[in-house]
Amino acid sequence: MENAMFCYQCQETAGGFGCTKSGVCGKSPDLARMQDLLVYVTKGLSEVTTRLREEGQGVDGDINYLVTLNLFTTITNGNFDNKIFYDRVKMTLAAKRKLSEKLNDKNNLPGAALWEASTDRELDAKSVTVGVLTTKEEDIRSLRELITYGLKGLSAYVKHAQALGFDKESIHVFMQSTLAKTLNDNLSVEELVALALETGKTGVDGMALLDKANTSSYGNPEITRVNIGVGKNSGILISGHDLKDLEELLKQTEGTGVDVYTHSEMLPAHYYPAFKKYAHFIGNYGNAWWKQNEEFESFNGPILMTTNCIVPPRVSYKDRLYTTGAAGFAGCTHIPEEGGGKKDFSRIIEHAKKCAPPVEIETGDIIGGFAHNQVFALADKVVEAVKTGRIKKFFVMAGCDGRAKSRNYYRDFAKALPEDTVILTAGCAKYKYNKLPLGDIDGIPRVLDAGQCNDSYSLALIALKLKEVFELQDINELPIAFNIAWYEQKAVIVLLALLYLGVKNIHLGPTLPAFLSPNVAKVLVENFGIAGIKTVEEDMKLFIA
Repeated sequence: MENAMFCYQCQETAGGFGCTKSGVCGKSPDLARMQDLLVYVTKGLSEVTTRLREEGQGVDGDINYLVTLNLFTTITNGNFDNKIFYDRVKMTLAAKRKLSEKLNDKNNLPGAALWEASTDRELDAKSVTVGVLTTKEEDIRSLRELITYGLKGLSAYVKHAQALGFDKESIHVFMQSTLAKTLNDNLSVEELVALALETGKTGVDGMALLDKANTSSYGNPEITRVNIGVGKNSGILISGHDLKDLEELLKQTEGTGVDVYTHSEMLPAHYYPAFKKYAHFIGNYGNAWWKQNEEFESFNGPILMTTNCIVPPRVSYKDRLYTTGAAGFAGCTHIPEEGGGKKDFSRIIEHAKKCAPPVEIETGDIIGGFAHNQVFALADKVVEAVKTGRIKKFFVMAGCDGRAKSRNYYRDFAKALPEDTVILTAGCAKYKYNKLPLGDIDGIPRVLDAGQCNDSYSLALIALKLKEVFELQDINELPIAFNIAWYEQKAVIVLLALLYLGVKNIHLGPTLPAFLSPNVAKVLVENFGIAGIKTVEEDMKLFIA
């Protein structure tokens, strides 16, 4: 029987193989195919922009923005609105058609750049012919998808930086030329492996760009205790990753009597000095993204999803779920961007005023704010603790959380770590252990939270700083082990960035990516020491030894 769809870009893909009937994430076969088509036409547009640059012609910033947003829109759990994808495919084809007219040499364009359509029926017909499995050779397919998913992750960093007015042309040039190369049947396995590492290099550039954008706009994150209880007013819950959206929401809710809470990956917003001036910025509500069905229910007020991760909402709160930016869900109100990048949140604010206050689901606080600048400020204290043996080892446990029970491994692993070890984390993986009473070492918390998955750059900088302080030649000589939980495409670009930086012996779990063919996985194992996870007991012996 022919597959209704095929997708294996996330860790939870069905059977560890691929979603073929419907997405574990909740996307339908029709939506999956339209996402495939959007990626395909974006690659076609990139063939044209690459050719234009080769001819010495410029490409406008709005095209760079379009390519970035297209990739970001297809990220796991980001957008479930079919209409958005039909519209974006048509918009991309129109942009490609217009740019093609500027080419000096209009002959010999690759196939994706030549393809056109004008009706939804034509789009539907094409969508079944451009998916992942159209690349027949398994290793080539594996590497093409690895690179494409890395670029999707990179698009997230770039999109957030663009929202704050920061951009870098060289990143767009690389992204678009690389998208075009994933359609080139003449590239060998060896060339694609090299391209994957080059994607990691540009991933570092993208992370650095976003770090500069965030810290320039909102200050360097500080050690902060974040309230996890609730106030007495009605509130708006903001989830996703976009700090610019949070800033606009805080400004527009000031003085309205409506409080604002973060959820999941928005927790680290509390660490930035610029947001601390808002008295109605109450705290963080709930846990990682996958618990939102329960937590959005009990919050009572409206929820603003700025990016992934969306879980298809229950009918009971669907009318309270709003989306913006690259996020979307059919039937939910979408708040568009207006002129100058502004957004009008008045509708969600008025909605909040009519809702009951959130139900308290926990009390207390959690500590975070250990991005690179803050850790550098503690460097003397950290180095002394290492030299005296008070800290024996650091464990980088960044990445993602998810629904699978196998992810409880990370909670149990954190609990089992000796008291002379410290966890460096970023991303929603921290929700498995950031509320555990793990204590501190000479006042240094044993869980140092650098922020969102978008802030994984901080962990790389911390490792490089320690290498410098201890005057080591190789980053792998540090007392640092990498035990990373992955879920979606931002984790893929983080992995490629770490490989580019020379980090070896990274353990990935709870399963290795389904898109890694046996031969590609073998290359990663032999050249970089990539490994999976086993039981907590087995891995504890390995890591501590």
